[in-house]
Amino acid sequence: MAIEMTEAGAGGGGGRGGGAEMEVNGPAGAGGGGGGGAEKMSPAARLFHAPRFNCYILAIMGCKTRINPSVVKAGLEETLLRHPRFSSKMVGDIKRSGKMKWVQTKVNLDEHVIVPDVDPDMDSPDRFVEDYISYLTKTPLDMSRPLWELHLLNVKTSDAEAVGIFRIHHSMGDGASLMSLLLACTRKTADPEALPTIPEKKRAGTDNSGGFWWFFLALWSMFRLIWNTIVDFLVFVATFCFLKDTESLVKGGPGVATTTKRFVHRMVNLDDIKLIKSALNMTINDVVLGVTQAGLSRYLNRRYEGASGKDQNSKKKKSNIPKNMRLRATVLINLRPTVGIQALSDMMAKKSKAKWGNWIGYILIPFNIGSEDDPLEYVRKAKATIDRKKLSLEAIITFACAELVLKLFGVKMASVIAHRILSNTTLAFSNVVGPLEEISFYGHPMAYLAPSVYGHPHALTIHFQSYVNKMTIVVAVDPDVIPDPHQLCDDLEESLKTIKAAISEKELATIVPIV
Repeated sequence: MAIEMTEAGAGGGGGRGGGAEMEVNGPAGAGGGGGGGAEKMSPAARLFHAPRFNCYILAIMGCKTRINPSVVKAGLEETLLRHPRFSSKMVGDIKRSGKMKWVQTKVNLDEHVIVPDVDPDMDSPDRFVEDYISYLTKTPLDMSRPLWELHLLNVKTSDAEAVGIFRIHHSMGDGASLMSLLLACTRKTADPEALPTIPEKKRAGTDNSGGFWWFFLALWSMFRLIWNTIVDFLVFVATFCFLKDTESLVKGGPGVATTTKRFVHRMVNLDDIKLIKSALNMTINDVVLGVTQAGLSRYLNRRYEGASGKDQNSKKKKSNIPKNMRLRATVLINLRPTVGIQALSDMMAKKSKAKWGNWIGYILIPFNIGSEDDPLEYVRKAKATIDRKKLSLEAIITFACAELVLKLFGVKMASVIAHRILSNTTLAFSNVVGPLEEISFYGHPMAYLAPSVYGHPHALTIHFQSYVNKMTIVVAVDPDVIPDPHQLCDDLEESLKTIKAAISEKELATIVPIV
């Protein structure tokens, strides 16, 4: 896809392209049977084990009922463990030989499904869950076992009766594939036999009835595609060599990839986003990017105002944000046609095959940060940015470059390049489409789904995840850089309300009063 921001939401830390795609069989090693054959680890998977690129995917699931661990374990036996990746361990040494492979092993679910004893009368369950997840970012997975685990917290929070936390090493697959795999383990709450319904992207048909004008427009589009691709590639090279984002209050410094992260989320009404989308004739991607730019501008304006040390009675400036700030987001793009959840479900249930592997490139998106008199300008500028990126092969180029570097110079050089490029940008960003109906995770109805990632060199990662009629905003931060992530969520939510209110005012202004 040119720019359908659906990958980094679950795998935002990769910053690479490349890695051999492969077909994986269903029940090979099902139930954790040991003694299976070995499979060479792809260059992409090895890259995610590089010292400065040790990336993990988190999938936080809020449930509407308490979680029964025995039921979940039984469900995992029949589904997830039938996927070879979840019943294989990594063998090899990335630091010395660099030769690594996946080897089938016996899986002890008690080592992978963690159910801690918790105090049901704790003062702040929401804070407890945040602290628990933050602590996970300090502790690496045991490399002698399959690289995943599931934590079940029977803690009643403000959004759920219990919380499940999947932690999966990024080397096991790209975010889109892993999220699809997890959804293949769920069923519609209203129909326990049916898989979730995920809306597919509608592709516009080709209409060549315009004769000469159609040919002219096609030629012009091709020229723009080539030109934009060349420009984006040069910016990509410049970002590696010298082009850095402005040092700001949300940009991480050296070593940020390995610092403890904090994850918070906020649920907003998806219908509000759809209302803006329809009123301005845009896409959901346009709107969420515009809301993010508006919210981040609001947040930075407050932070810079506080950092200036002004007296509260002094005259406030329209904007306290430094002028000409360069702030860019990396967006990971899934280049392989997404594996459907039906195919993954069949793979786990039968001896069918499904494509698997890390096939991701990334694009750099400049953010419009500043104060706008009209809040709709944030969305309009977001649409202009995305429309331009649609006419570019940037993701394919970055994928091909990473493949070439991996083959010619190896994982260490590829990790240095990817780390440097990401370090010269400010944040990771994505928007992931989710199920249209309420789903259940092994019989436990889900209240929300909040995917994220850590291990990449950003102090800020923002994911949007839709689920039924809600949109969950997931913010992952380095608390030393962004000490108030809840405030950032407030600003994102308030920006959505402001943009929606501007739409309502615009519609009212078009109504001609009846005399």
